[in-house]
Amino acid sequence: MRHGQASFGAADYDQLSALGTRQCQALGQWFAERGLRFEAAYTGTLRRHAQSLAAIAAGHGDTPAAQLWPGLNEYDPEALVHAHLAHQMASGASASPLPAPGTPELVKAHFRLLSEALAGWMAGRIAPAGMPAWPDFVAGVTGALDHVRQQHQGDVLIVSSGGPIATAVAQVLGAGPEAAIALNLRIRNSALTEFAFSPKRHHLLSFNHLPHLHAAERRDWVTYA
Repeated sequence: MRHGQASFGAADYDQLSALGTRQCQALGQWFAERGLRFEAAYTGTLRRHAQSLAAIAAGHGDTPAAQLWPGLNEYDPEALVHAHLAHQMASGASASPLPAPGTPELVKAHFRLLSEALAGWMAGRIAPAGMPAWPDFVAGVTGALDHVRQQHQGDVLIVSSGGPIATAVAQVLGAGPEAAIALNLRIRNSALTEFAFSPKRHHLLSFNHLPHLHAAERRDWVTYA
């Protein structure tokens, strides 16, 4: 699952909003109502991952403690955009940082710029500070999938972020970087992506669905950032 709504536009993005907590509690309740019990739970090391799992556990009542897997951490969007703008300027193109995304138009502009930066990172044109190269990022994600196949047989819950989830889907489907970017920018907060796995491979069952938010009174709980 992707973490619940975090604090987009705030000084510290890496914490759930009140709505993000409710989204994850609702997911935990949905799991419990269907009798789902998890053999293990994995998260990245980000605060929003831990807070999401805690909220799921509050709604579920019987969720395993997290096993931390740094390869499930999100990329750094600020570092990506900074490296992309620096690359543009070094190439002689005009570039200027965007102001805080306080309007719908600026939010769209922010994500257009992020998409360009992701493409540059995946192609090896930019090396954002503090971030792994794209092949190493992919290896962190696929390493988590490999570990699940090797160590587990029952249901496993993984709490991560849009970038790693989109990367996992693209890798399982054999899709390229452009598909990974498009998938990444469509993943909703607390959305489930399901894989079936055997000792040899993963198979995609579903992507980006919100069964715990289908009720009419929860339609305004659906968020993306």
